[in-house]
Amino acid sequence: MLPTQYNFCTYFDYNYLTRGLVLYHSLALYCQYPFTLWILCFDSETYQTLDNLHLSGVSLIALEQFEAGDLELRRAKAGRSLVEYFWTCTPSLPLFILNNHPEVQLITYLDADLCFYADPMPIYDEMGDGSILIIDHRYPSELTYLAAAAGVYNVGLLAFRRDERGLACLHWWRDRCMEWCFTHFEDGKFGDQKYLDDWPQRFAGVVILMQKDAGLAPWNAIQYIIDWKDGRFTVDDAPLIFYHFHSFKSIARNIVQPTEHCYRLSPLLIEHLYFPYARALQEKERELRLGEGKEPHARNSGWLIFLPGLLEQRWLMVTSKKLALALWKLGERQHDRILKGIDAYRRGELQSARRLCFLAVIRNPFDLMDRQILSVLAKTTLTPGQVSFLQRLSGRWE
Repeated sequence: MLPTQYNFCTYFDYNYLTRGLVLYHSLALYCQYPFTLWILCFDSETYQTLDNLHLSGVSLIALEQFEAGDLELRRAKAGRSLVEYFWTCTPSLPLFILNNHPEVQLITYLDADLCFYADPMPIYDEMGDGSILIIDHRYPSELTYLAAAAGVYNVGLLAFRRDERGLACLHWWRDRCMEWCFTHFEDGKFGDQKYLDDWPQRFAGVVILMQKDAGLAPWNAIQYIIDWKDGRFTVDDAPLIFYHFHSFKSIARNIVQPTEHCYRLSPLLIEHLYFPYARALQEKERELRLGEGKEPHARNSGWLIFLPGLLEQRWLMVTSKKLALALWKLGERQHDRILKGIDAYRRGELQSARRLCFLAVIRNPFDLMDRQILSVLAKTTLTPGQVSFLQRLSGRWE
């Protein structure tokens, strides 16, 4: 049965407050049905700030309320880091809502760093009468090795129905997270996420979401045909439903890390998803500071010190879209040039490898910090002494 009222839940502390607000406003903009978003606030500052905003459709859960009477959860908290405790709480949050709100028949957990770009109803269409909804990471072939540690499925969006199968899964998952939930890989476990690997075999009623336009993320975007049409972002011609801004973080004022450096992000993703997302986060932060009677942050001066990271596509400038895209495209061409140079070297085409790597270094001397480039140059042109000198020189530019 399809919902006529959406029920979502998420959690975050003050560090993720702006992400949570962007998530909420994206739901408010695109959901065709009324919704309730339960937010577990991991600190009093988050609770008080959100309470003062009086957001329609938001129901706040204080940490004290969430932990009350849950001795097992409080015991687990004592031996875990802050992030590990957050992950430990993931299965307990949907259970808390189902236990305390009998009117909720289907609860959907959302990571706070998701952003919606269309109504989520197609997700529930695919779930149908299923009891549990999970999403595959959908790694491209070159990244499938990540599943060994990070898991086959992603915790970013999960849905559970109030029935025997959905509740059995949630209780089992909570028990496992109480036993072990840490930020390192150990004995086939990693955080709250690796536990999902065998759910399709362990539980009846599991639906694996197959829509490419739901669950787009930095680890899988490279394998799809993505485009910007009529003001909408499309994935293989289907309108994007939501994107997962995994590992996005602020480096300095107006400088952000879009994602972990191992993931390739196209200029199209940067222009139409990451740059607007970064600016939306900045706007929420500005609104919060003004609401607290504080002056907005001043802009960075001396941004040139961030040039190495900008040219290497590790960081993104958020002041001027044109400049940000120009720098990102330079980094894109540079990355392709380096890959071609390394491939040429592996094929034994030393002259071509040397030329491509020299061009890379001329255009961005910071690439001398790349061990692969140094290795190619050392084995095709340079003496060991010259390589050592370049390594010391590049170290001064970091």
